[in-house]
Formats: sequence, C-alpha cells, structure tokens
Amino acid sequence: MDKEKLAEIVKSLIPGAEIKQGKNYVEVSVGNADLFSAAMILRDNPETLFDFLISISGTDYASDMGLVYHLESTKFRHMIVLKTRTSGRDNPVIDSVCGLWKSAEFLEREIYDLLGIKFNNHPDLRRLFLDSSWGFPLRKDYVDDINIVSK
Repeated sequence: MDKEKLAEIVKSLIPGAEIKQGKNYVEVSVGNADLFSAAMILRDNPETLFDFLISISGTDYASDMGLVYHLESTKFRHMIVLKTRTSGRDNPVIDSVCGLWKSAEFLEREIYDLLGIKFNNHPDLRRLFLDSSWGFPLRKDYVDDINIVSK
C-alpha cells in the first residue's frame, strides 16, 4: 500500500489525528489522551495491522515532552510514525502501550529513566540504568555539575 492510501485509511480511522506525509513515513499526531486508543486502532484494524513496535523515542521540547512511535505491519510491510506530546514538562505522564506491544516494556522504562516521562499502567516502571540521584540526564534542564554528560 502506498503512503497516500495509508494516510487516507488512517484519517478515516482516527478523525481527530493530524496526518502528514513525511519523507519516508506517514506521520500521525494525536493528543496524549488519545494515544492508547489510536495505537490500538492502528494495531487491530484489518487494513493496517501494525503488529510490530519498532521503537519509541522520547524528546524534550523545552515546554513539554514528546514521544515518537515507529510501527510496522509485518503482514502488509508498511510503516507509520505515531507522535504525541505531554501536556507539560513538570509531571509528564502518558498511557503505556505495553498492553498492545510487549516490546514497549523495556523502551518505556528507558524513556522514564532518561527523561522522566511516566507511563500509566506500565507493569514494572522503575529506573533501568541509573539510580534516583541522577535525575533525568536527557532533559534540557538537567544540571551536570561534574561534567559527566557532555552536550
């Protein structure tokens, strides 16, 4: 399926989403409250069947935090990017997609550890690499007094 047809299908499935034709992928942006339902629709709809979560990336936009999900359909061999942003940066929280893709469990823990984004309903949300004394080193407001993390 080409990107234009995929974008049309996604627009009909998730009417409130912002759809953009990226250079390589169709990009779908949804509000953080709609992330889980949009992800479930993309995974379960017979026309899309995004059954494989390739990656999740967390981003600090200074005013809020963002998440980028790369999804693939192993049946149809098409890919999509699903994006969302938190409502702020003081206590960034988003719903976990672990219930949809088991691979999200590790990826969400990594994002929590490095950016401090919390995931509702995550089965084991705890630090992965660092202890709590570190703070969240990939945040733009992270203070590194001893210069371990170079920018």
